[in-house]
Amino acid sequence: MEAAGGVRTEWRWTRKDLVSLEELSREEIELVLDTAESFKEVSAREVKKVPALRGKTVANLFFEPSTRTRTSFELAAKRLSADIVNFSSSGSSTVKGESLKDTVRNMEAMQVDTLVVRHSSSGAAEYLARFVKAGVINAGDGIHEHPTQGLLDIFTIRERKKNLEGLKVCLVGDILHSRVARSNIWGLTKLGAKVSVCGPPTLIPSKIEELGVTVGYDLDEAIRGQDVLNILRIQLERQRGAFFPSIREYAAEYGISKERLERAKKDVLIMHPGPVNRGVELAGEVADGPHSVILDQVTNGIAVRMAVLFLTTMVER
Repeated sequence: MEAAGGVRTEWRWTRKDLVSLEELSREEIELVLDTAESFKEVSAREVKKVPALRGKTVANLFFEPSTRTRTSFELAAKRLSADIVNFSSSGSSTVKGESLKDTVRNMEAMQVDTLVVRHSSSGAAEYLARFVKAGVINAGDGIHEHPTQGLLDIFTIRERKKNLEGLKVCLVGDILHSRVARSNIWGLTKLGAKVSVCGPPTLIPSKIEELGVTVGYDLDEAIRGQDVLNILRIQLERQRGAFFPSIREYAAEYGISKERLERAKKDVLIMHPGPVNRGVELAGEVADGPHSVILDQVTNGIAVRMAVLFLTTMVER
């Protein structure tokens, strides 16, 4: 199939929704990545737009604060020539007691084609996808998943390392509360990467080994031989209780400093989904250093979300 604007993709996508990477096959993940690769060059054009979704309407429904994800989806929709509606719960009828279901059904009644939803409750996107005809894209639901972040992370790794089969990727930090970690684990393991996690014992979920990952608690040992280190933000807003003695101690034990990075491979990639707590999860010189692909992740996020919007919006309902 050839999309408007000259972007080619073999048509195998059948889902109107993207709520998790757990439910996707390896082939579906690769289709999104290949489609994103085709769309990435659009952002490098003088006129950063193709008519692929002209006449379609995308609504950003964010019930949690967001900068990168919301802006990335907005730019992705605009570059596909879709109309975009931004919804903020703070200025909506939800503060008057309207339910999530009623809010979304009202949006759908306005002939919205695709709903991009971020919500603090795990499972919110899947719940909405059951009763609306519009497509639903999960932009982060509680501590469950953040599928487009997982996809853009994987896209960035593939772009730099070419082959994911057998690649060693370590997720570092607050695994327990991280929806990004779960999406990365599902996606990377399906593509053949060897995934490990490292963090304080209190921030590692029980039985996480069942997802096909190995677990470590000593960061200096865990980073040796890794091809990619994906450093996760401490989710203080989701934590209920003290999971480590202090921020200073966390930084000393699990922060990536320039000195600690010297123990890693010379071509290791440093990733972070943002926002970065400089001096805690990452030293500033590491975040801005030659190993860092953090800004590449942001750039690639637009291409990946263009691919997801295109594939889900254009599927027959």
